[in-house]
Amino acid sequence: MELHDVWFVLIAVLWTGYFFLEGFDFGVGILTKLLARNRTEKRVLINTIGPVWDGNEVWLLTAGGATFAAFPEWYATLFSGFYLALLIILVCLIVRGVAFEYRAKRPEENWQRNWETAIFWTSLLPAFLWGVAFGNIVRGVKIDKNFEYAGTFWDLLNPYAILGGLVTLTLFTFHGAVFTALKTVGDIRARARKLALQVGLVTALLALAFLIWTQVDSGDGKSLVAMIVAVVALVAALGAIQVGREGWSFAFSGVTIIAAVAMLFLSLFPNVMPSSLNADWSLTVTNASSSPYTLRIMTWCAGIATPIVLLYQGWTYWVFRKRIGTQHIAEAAH
Repeated sequence: MELHDVWFVLIAVLWTGYFFLEGFDFGVGILTKLLARNRTEKRVLINTIGPVWDGNEVWLLTAGGATFAAFPEWYATLFSGFYLALLIILVCLIVRGVAFEYRAKRPEENWQRNWETAIFWTSLLPAFLWGVAFGNIVRGVKIDKNFEYAGTFWDLLNPYAILGGLVTLTLFTFHGAVFTALKTVGDIRARARKLALQVGLVTALLALAFLIWTQVDSGDGKSLVAMIVAVVALVAALGAIQVGREGWSFAFSGVTIIAAVAMLFLSLFPNVMPSSLNADWSLTVTNASSSPYTLRIMTWCAGIATPIVLLYQGWTYWVFRKRIGTQHIAEAAH
């Protein structure tokens, strides 16, 4: 396996980690409107991800940085062609981080309500737009002979990509509801389980349609295996949450995300960004990659830094592993 193949796999792993971790905290942000009945319950939801949401975003920064360094042609075409969509996501992530930090800085009801609304929308929009973006990457976009994007923003809003956006939106919401049930106690835990089951059924229908469409268009034997794993894991997650086994349900919903992202990257390889105008104009792991020397340096750096990051993030989740409920929220923090 060449180094550019290795880095394609590593970037796939980084995106998988991002969607697994950021997926549930996007879901929790969405649930602040769908599940919480009052300000105290919203605080409970925010506190379930308070210690970890910013660490989860490190996976996105690393995936973007790795793409820039390992596949500069891919990075240039992707970020220029998807400029508006990615700008919306970036603004959402900035506002979302500010909202988490500023919400409780003042006691006025309007102040807190406005930041809570910001958390909802800046969780919902990226959850949808990431699916749209990856749907277009897998399907192929208008790339010309100079490896430049020749389409418009509206070309990105095609049926396949929109379906992909709906899948990530509902899947992340389901993932977040299961995480909420895993991390809370009392009535909010019971309602989170019920909502997870409802959202999960919708997710299953949308995901099945999207995965079958992907397999028919660009899949092979390996992607078919990943699709089957994703479907079986999602059914298992629904079964586990129905019987109140939140831990197993969260694990299976995580496997669903891992298998689904793996299917997309397996369908994509050896391309990194197919051209819908001419297959010869597609960006591949070969023509989009950096020099072997650059990839060797990156491999050494990743080999040293990655275990440290994983250990630190794992320790953070261990420290904040206990459940919380409304009884743990101080009156002044409402």
